[in-house]
Amino acid sequence: MTYRAGVLTVSDAGSRGEREDTAGPAVVTLLSGAGFEVVGRALLPDEPDQIAAQLLRWADEDDLDVIVTTGGTGLSPRDRTPEATERVIAFHVPGLEEAMRAASMAHVPTAMLSRAVVGVRASTLILNLPGSERGARENLEVVLPVLDHACALLRERAEDAAQAHQALQDGPVTPE
Repeated sequence: MTYRAGVLTVSDAGSRGEREDTAGPAVVTLLSGAGFEVVGRALLPDEPDQIAAQLLRWADEDDLDVIVTTGGTGLSPRDRTPEATERVIAFHVPGLEEAMRAASMAHVPTAMLSRAVVGVRASTLILNLPGSERGARENLEVVLPVLDHACALLRERAEDAAQAHQALQDGPVTPE
């Protein structure tokens, strides 16, 4: 099965045209190379409401399997991608968060300052990556081998939930 993805770059300077986004295209290349169909691309300023709205649109309306964000995960006052992500996810996937940070710290000690979040909304996996091309690549390469499995599990979970919901709508099952 081919899974559908969206890539959201979060950058004030990039959204004003003052800086070229190289992380977003790098993420698109990695995802495409791994067999994901990248159907959404966006570049937004570091505005939590706009970030959350885009995540909701892609997860709820477009039913994407994976959303990858780049940027806004540091300690700067404008870095608010994790907060926007927290607003829309139902739960965290801490193993992916930990794996990305641990792998990045092998390259650069400041990776321990990352506040990147990985979580799930319905059947959509949302991953926050650093805004630098190098950081985004390094983090995504760590988790890429398990993303298709995560998507399969989330799709299965969504189908089970839909069946349970339908059973509730149909009423109680009576024994024959």
